[in-house]
Amino acid sequence: NQKKFNYALRAEMTKEEFIKELTTGLSAAPGYFPKNVDLNRSGYDLLENIIKRGTVGLPPGEFKEKSEQPETLVLDVRKTGEFAEAHIPGSVFIGIDGGFAPWAATLIEDLHTPLLIVGDEDRIEEVLTRLSRVGFDNPLGYLLGGIDGWKKDGFVTESMEEVEAEDLAANYGDWKDQTIDVRKPGEYAGSHIVDIPNLPLDYIAENKVEYNPDEKYYLHCAGGYRSVIAASILQKNGVKNVVNVKGGFGAIKNTNLPLVSEMQEA
Repeated sequence: NQKKFNYALRAEMTKEEFIKELTTGLSAAPGYFPKNVDLNRSGYDLLENIIKRGTVGLPPGEFKEKSEQPETLVLDVRKTGEFAEAHIPGSVFIGIDGGFAPWAATLIEDLHTPLLIVGDEDRIEEVLTRLSRVGFDNPLGYLLGGIDGWKKDGFVTESMEEVEAEDLAANYGDWKDQTIDVRKPGEYAGSHIVDIPNLPLDYIAENKVEYNPDEKYYLHCAGGYRSVIAASILQKNGVKNVVNVKGGFGAIKNTNLPLVSEMQEA
């Protein structure tokens, strides 16, 4: 199965090509590693204390009030489609069912950031436990009643447009200058849509300046998880007109979009 579908295990690859595939664009160790080393040296709060603070259900009004405090981040851990359909303005999506804790630690620079959680009540303790393992120790609570409760109390939500890979293929001529690949450089090097640039999610703090708030962008990753994360961060930073390509590159490969690898280009 891996030899059929893993981009780095194609049967026709030579040893040299395999090495190049895996080492091209290899990222440095995640930025949170040294932070966690410091925590291991200096000590950290007990998990039971973190869970006690974080499992406090906050009514929408109180949740909103706390979310408006400086440096506080609303972290939405639901499924990608649920976030796209409706979310709290300014919230960041990092879904619990993906590479949750490593992405949180990579993208949220300060481990002591006050966090408000939007997610299923029966998974809040799991969320807090996984966050604590990478050093996050300052949860303020979770949204009682979820997004339905938020809307019921009259508070506004935002949505995120999504399109199918077939839609991207059908409109390639018009959309290609607005389409961005947010996968890792090694994935991009293995295969990507012709003429589509690579702005990896890992470096979105640096490359968000590449996005024009007045333009519309179509983002894709490998399967649709990282592109929603990237889109949520862009929305939070004023780039509101972002569209997620559902199914990511896995779906794109099954369309007639022109693909190329850096090896072929070489």
